[in-house]
Amino acid sequence: MLIEIPELLNSAQLAKIHESIAQARFVDGRLTAGMAASKVKNNEELAQEPELLQRLYRIVMASVGHSEVFRSAVLPAKVADFIFARYQPGMRYGDHVDDPIMGQGPRFRSDVSMTIFLNPPDTYDGGELVIRTPFGDQQVKLPAGHAVVYPSASVHRVAEVSRGERLVALTWIQSFVRDAARRELLYELDQSRQQLLRSDPETDVTKNVDRSYVNLLRMWAEV
Repeated sequence: MLIEIPELLNSAQLAKIHESIAQARFVDGRLTAGMAASKVKNNEELAQEPELLQRLYRIVMASVGHSEVFRSAVLPAKVADFIFARYQPGMRYGDHVDDPIMGQGPRFRSDVSMTIFLNPPDTYDGGELVIRTPFGDQQVKLPAGHAVVYPSASVHRVAEVSRGERLVALTWIQSFVRDAARRELLYELDQSRQQLLRSDPETDVTKNVDRSYVNLLRMWAEV
């Protein structure tokens, strides 16, 4: 399941992020890639400068933690620190699958991948996130501040940038529900549940849907 989250970051947050990294140092992105991914990865990532990164994490996580769509679609148990990556002309990231186990300290399972777009799409050519799905490749290139989440097991790539600069924030999440098909079912059910709770909270239909969602989550969740 691929879910877009519009306007996750607002213009003030985007301006603060760009201001913070304007003079920051970027390093070869292959330093954080697994063995297979390093052979097809060609980008740059913000260097490990703890004070700067903590400022950026606070800006991004303030919005991620309050996003109802993110919580409903992902059911997050653990969220990795964000990586800030840039692609300049000639850079790309070939077909790959994200590592199943991540983390420098406490380890976690990567169930869901998340990309937040930080530059307007008309400021660079190429750079589409291309995700392989059962219905063919899906290309994603969103407005600045918008995000997309998708299963980490999906084969995906970043098309070559031919003009401008692609800047994104990336993270990986361990979900309380590891199975992607079950997460999709719960997300769809939760959308109906939320609508019913807002419009007809006291009806038997609403109570039945609410109870079904809660008990399916109890059945499938891992803690």
